[in-house]
Amino acid sequence: MTRSPRPVIVGHRGAPGYRPEHTAASYELAIDLGADMIEPDVVVTRDGALVVRHENELSRTTDISVRPEFADRRTTRRVGDKERTGWFAEDLTLAEIRTLRAMERMPDMRPLNTAYDRQFGIMTLAEVVELARRRSTPARPIRVLAELKKPSWSAENGLPMAELVAAELRRLDAVSADGTVIVQSFDAPGLRDLRALLGDDGPTMFQLVDDVPEDDALTTNAGLRGISTYAQGIAPSRHRILPRDAEGYLTEVTDLVARAHRAGLSVVPWTLRAENLFLPRHLQRGDDPSALGDAAGEARLLLGLGVDGLITDHPEIAVAVRAELSSVPARV
Repeated sequence: MTRSPRPVIVGHRGAPGYRPEHTAASYELAIDLGADMIEPDVVVTRDGALVVRHENELSRTTDISVRPEFADRRTTRRVGDKERTGWFAEDLTLAEIRTLRAMERMPDMRPLNTAYDRQFGIMTLAEVVELARRRSTPARPIRVLAELKKPSWSAENGLPMAELVAAELRRLDAVSADGTVIVQSFDAPGLRDLRALLGDDGPTMFQLVDDVPEDDALTTNAGLRGISTYAQGIAPSRHRILPRDAEGYLTEVTDLVARAHRAGLSVVPWTLRAENLFLPRHLQRGDDPSALGDAAGEARLLLGLGVDGLITDHPEIAVAVRAELSSVPARV
C-alpha cells in the first residue's frame, strides 16, 4: 500500500468550477487553491501525440465546430459502446489541434467560465507535467494524476496508447512509483498493458471504478484483490461509498473503503462538485441546479470515512475540510 500520511486533494481537470477544464489557467488555479495533484484526461492524436481533453470527441471542449477548415472532418464513430458524431482527436495531427482554442464544457451550469472561452490552447501531457514540476517545491510537490481515455479502444484503432504513454513517461523521467505522474483509467486491460511495459517498479496506478453494473465485479473482495496485482489504488465513483436513491437522498454508507484498504489499495473517489445538481438532496441549497450547495458536507462525509484522497472540481473546499478534520483531536 502506498497511502499518504494525509488525504491528497486532486484538482479534477484543474479547477473547472472556475476556469475551463484542462487549460493552463485551470491547472494553475487548482494549485493556487491548495490541490496536491492535478488531473488531466489523455487522448491520442493521429500522429501519436498525447493531448489533454475530456474525451476524444472535441466539439464540447474546443471551438472546432466553428472552424471552417475542419468542417470536412466531422464524422460519426462508435467509441466503445457509444455512437458519437463530431470531431475526433485521432483524425487530427498535433499541429492541427494546436490551432484549436478551449471552450467551457458546461456553459449553462458554469456561465462565468465562458468569459475565458478561446483564451487558452490545447495542452499536451508533457506540458502538464512541466507545469506541475515548475510549481513544485521541496515542501509541496505537485503531482499529475493522468487518466488514460480508452487505451484498449485506441490500440484497436491503430494508436497503441499504452506504448505511447510508456515511451512518454520514460522520456519525461516519470516512471518511478514516487514520480511526478500517477496513471489511472477505467480500462483495466489498458492499465495491465502499461504495467507490463513499465514493470512492477513503474508508476503508481489507480483503477477507476464507475457506478454502473458493469463495474460491480471490481468492488467485490476478489475484484479488489485482482486490482492489487497491477494497481496501488482504486478511484471509485463517490456513489460507490455514499449511494443515493432515485430522488438523490443518501441511503447508506458502504464498506468499500475498509475492504479496499484490507486489499492493500488506496481509495481516492471522484468527483466532488459544489453545484446543487451534483450534491445529495439534503446538501442542496435552494432550487437552482447551478447554485452552490454544501459541498463541504459531502467532503466531510468522504474524508471522515478514511478515504486517501478526493478528486474535486473545487479544490479549496476539500482543502478546507481536510484542515478542519485534521485539527480535531483524536479520541483516546
